[in-house]
Amino acid sequence: MRRRGKIDRLAMVGTTGKKNAQIREHLAAGVGAYNGIDTNADIYPEDGVEKDYEAYKAAIDSMKPGDGVTIFTPDDTHFDIALYAIQHKLHVLIAKPSVKTVEKQSILIQEARKNGVICGVEFHKRFDPMYADAALRMPLLGDFSFYSSYMAQPKAQLLTFRSWAGKSSDISYYLNSHHIDIHTWGVKDIAVPISVTASAATGVATKAPYSCVEGTEDTITLLVKWRNIHSGNLGTAVYTSSWIAPKGDVHTQQYFHYMGHTGELRIDQAHRGYTSALDDAAYASHNPLYIRYTPDDKGNYVGQGCYSHRSIEEWADACAKVNEGKITVQEAERLIPTIESSAVVTAILEAGRKSLDAGGVTVEIEKYDV
Repeated sequence: MRRRGKIDRLAMVGTTGKKNAQIREHLAAGVGAYNGIDTNADIYPEDGVEKDYEAYKAAIDSMKPGDGVTIFTPDDTHFDIALYAIQHKLHVLIAKPSVKTVEKQSILIQEARKNGVICGVEFHKRFDPMYADAALRMPLLGDFSFYSSYMAQPKAQLLTFRSWAGKSSDISYYLNSHHIDIHTWGVKDIAVPISVTASAATGVATKAPYSCVEGTEDTITLLVKWRNIHSGNLGTAVYTSSWIAPKGDVHTQQYFHYMGHTGELRIDQAHRGYTSALDDAAYASHNPLYIRYTPDDKGNYVGQGCYSHRSIEEWADACAKVNEGKITVQEAERLIPTIESSAVVTAILEAGRKSLDAGGVTVEIEKYDV
């Protein structure tokens, strides 16, 4: 994006300056390897700083209204960072889930409206041509009847996530959010969620070598009751996510089944019919529609059309159009996922967490629109 003149200055924020040298090395090796890529970035906090949990404030203070902030941090930190950025009139893109509660979600929606900025949510699956097509077909199949989704990552992820896994968030917020968003996006005009009943499996995440905090769930399933708006007919959705899968041919297993009154849809996002087998590597399934790391024959990065890249670039494009007065913030809602258009996702996830904390009782869905 910088090479193509879409962005200029880049700043990066962590909580320690002890890793800055590693970050620069990683950027140079992984991103700078492409032809014509400038990896220069200002890093906060400064080199050598032991800990600074509010370094994001210094970075935001250095920016001007209309600039953009992407937030890819543990779930329980999203709200404070996003609120600070929005109140400084900066556009925001938050990794899913945006926040963990309907209350905080409502505050961000209101603050974004008041300050005239976009508060996007990085639901990249909406940019997958297959998932997007399936979601747009859902309302063509009559009343919603049944939806089942599964998404899982290997146990090794727990070694990466154990500093926050089970403390600041859970696997449902982290993975179920993807498929909940696709489903709710698809049926937004035909059905509404009524209640959530959650169940969990345990026993792996809390044991060595993962050693997550007591109570950390391995797998979480949300059973959600839905009501079709026009007919009153009921529907059922089952969303399951896990981070204790064995190492397989893909990093993330993911698929869903949708059934309406007049038809059904099935899609396996992990397997696109492209595989490899090497002497020194395991059998693998590839999905270059998500991100293409392989450069072209001139060494250029060519992943701009991939859906993980598009989810960020199209947000940046929308921000630029708002800054230039070409579209309004409200019109940006039709271009990208926002905290407002995905509000129902937070409501379902929060109800699921409340159900788990209460021993699996059924929890009514709270009002989530503002």
